[in-house]
Amino acid sequence: MPVDPNAIATWANMVTVGRILVSPILFALIPSDTNGSWVAFGMWFLLCFSDGFDGYLARRHGATKSGAFLDPLADKVLVLGAMFTLVSRGLFPLLPVCIIAAREVAVSIYRVMVGSRGVSVPASKLAKIKTVSQQFAVAFALIPVTVNDATWTWETLLWLSMVLTVISGTQYAVQAVKHRQFSRLSRG
Repeated sequence: MPVDPNAIATWANMVTVGRILVSPILFALIPSDTNGSWVAFGMWFLLCFSDGFDGYLARRHGATKSGAFLDPLADKVLVLGAMFTLVSRGLFPLLPVCIIAAREVAVSIYRVMVGSRGVSVPASKLAKIKTVSQQFAVAFALIPVTVNDATWTWETLLWLSMVLTVISGTQYAVQAVKHRQFSRLSRG
């Protein structure tokens, strides 16, 4: 049975909110040494998997406006929280994580601003690929086998995700400029 697009209490939203609430536990499980942790990786895997599961539920039962806001928020809390935790543990370099965070904040602000005018900004295909590359970068930095013995895995994925983040952010900026110009023309 399809849900009301204005509904808040849906199965998909409960999974999404659960991801947000469990994220701090994951951050605490990321070890302070640079040896990785199978427990942290397992939790990371489950939280990333739950992202796909809440999307499945939303497609099956109907997407909601609240879900369109909460799902990207949960992704940002999870990815940025893990990345900054890895920065604080001395594993990830600060620069790519700050660039990723700046783009995420800028796109979130843009979504809220246009959302208040009733305009939806769904994630682009490149933005979804960017999120997956970010998730894999964190995953390989948590796996004990790759964290030190195959650093190229998470380092390459981190820098790749930063590049994809910048490109997809530029796409959103171009879209925003076009939308603004179209709005001016239609009012004028």
